[in-house]
Amino acid sequence: MGIPTQTTTDRDPSNGYEAVASEFVERRDPSSIGVATVRTWAQSLRPGASILDLGCGHGVPISMALMNDGFTIHGVDASPSLAAAFRRQFPHAQIACETVEDSRFFGRTFDGIISVGLMFLLPADAQRRLIHKVAPALNPGGKFLFTSPALPCTWKDVLTGRESLSLGRDEYRAILSTAGLTLIAEYVDDGQNHYYDAHKT
Repeated sequence: MGIPTQTTTDRDPSNGYEAVASEFVERRDPSSIGVATVRTWAQSLRPGASILDLGCGHGVPISMALMNDGFTIHGVDASPSLAAAFRRQFPHAQIACETVEDSRFFGRTFDGIISVGLMFLLPADAQRRLIHKVAPALNPGGKFLFTSPALPCTWKDVLTGRESLSLGRDEYRAILSTAGLTLIAEYVDDGQNHYYDAHKT
């Protein structure tokens, strides 16, 4: 969510999620899918570590779980409705309503960066550029966690009907390496979502 498709005919910076924001919130609010995986990943970060949540939506349940565990969260989402919902629910957290590629938060560094349900909404070249922006935004030893299927594939987003694209683990591993990141582990959560855990080298 929150990513432009970068075509000449599609100017929606939220990649279709502004139009379905209410339905997204309705579906995501009662779900805890991914929470256990993300919380386990974050346990190796220092207490109170700063985490950038790319495509944070309205913050439930991922950002909320991390905040409940004492981490400092900065969120980015290009849907005005979802960003406003995040701001209402978590007034003490920082949220920017902007595309991740143009985010002001890439002007600083974080201990961890997460991107759940977002990477595969980008075209291939944009995915590569985003990973190369993540690396310099991580502190030494910083960690990057993102979701995308293990195999190269395309499919239609269930809410927006737009095409999603996974480059697959081999391509992601190569891109991460050229960006100065090392793929350390891969996980599958209770919703069968595939995670890539990379560390800054």
